[in-house]
Amino acid sequence: MPDNSRKQTDADRNRRRILVIKLGALGDFIYALGPMQAIRRHHPEAEITLLTRPAYAELGERSGLFDRVWTDTEPKLFNLPGILSLRARLTGAAFDRVYDLQTSDRTGFYYRLLWPGPKPEWSGIVPGCSHYHHYARPTLIHTQDRQRTQLEIAGITDVGPSDLTFMDSDIGRFDLPDPFALLIPGSSLKMAMKRWPAASYGEIGRRLHKAGITPVLLGGTEDQDAIKTIREICPEARDLSGQTTLYDIPALARAARRAIGNDTGPMHMAALSGCPTIAIFSTKSFPEKAAPRGENVTLLVEEDLARLSVDSVWNAIAADN
Repeated sequence: MPDNSRKQTDADRNRRRILVIKLGALGDFIYALGPMQAIRRHHPEAEITLLTRPAYAELGERSGLFDRVWTDTEPKLFNLPGILSLRARLTGAAFDRVYDLQTSDRTGFYYRLLWPGPKPEWSGIVPGCSHYHHYARPTLIHTQDRQRTQLEIAGITDVGPSDLTFMDSDIGRFDLPDPFALLIPGSSLKMAMKRWPAASYGEIGRRLHKAGITPVLLGGTEDQDAIKTIREICPEARDLSGQTTLYDIPALARAARRAIGNDTGPMHMAALSGCPTIAIFSTKSFPEKAAPRGENVTLLVEEDLARLSVDSVWNAIAADN
């Protein structure tokens, strides 16, 4: 009788071992899902490992694309034990190919950590790697376009937009009226120039309510001052700040009439989920590089967002009806 268990072990041993590196941030990780999905299609039988930050490990696991998800502690250069531990992990896995979707100085250093042993095939920006993607840095190329070109060099030509259908949840618990629109007034507090004034969002909320559309506010702890201002102007707005998970946002976006917001991760998820999206950008945010991509995205750009009028945004909403 044939030893099927031994044959299975041999088959597993002969599987291609692939490493995908994508550390963050949230918006960049969301856009990298399209390339990750293309990598899985290109290597359907391979054992694929994701290396990412702890914040995105669950997202990688729930995507269903990876056999293993590793979290990167990102050791500092002076942390020799941490560096040696990372090197042992990378070399011990004996990867056949690495797709570096982070393409940073740090991940370029990871390539050099493999010296002096044999290096795997490497798709990235490190000179001398097997599938070298050269572009001038810093770049204004949108990450979606840049990674599509990178993977074409590595022989993967069917890179599509990120499919977020796996990011779903039961939004019935919010008991939202129909129709509703998402207002996403936040962004990093370190980049205040990315924020359209909260009072302007409040006026948009008031106009939406008058038109029979309930404004629904999304945000985190950094956005509470803005949300308070909006609710003072439009008390009818529903405040879901601090109540949503990462998986609620695409689910809410699929049900919303539209999403209006700043340069922030949830807006990218809304746009990729197919929600009609009005993205408000300062020229200082490099919209050609960082604007949301999707089937129905309107981009409003102003050097100083305080000068972007409520009427301009409202006209964009009306044109989208």
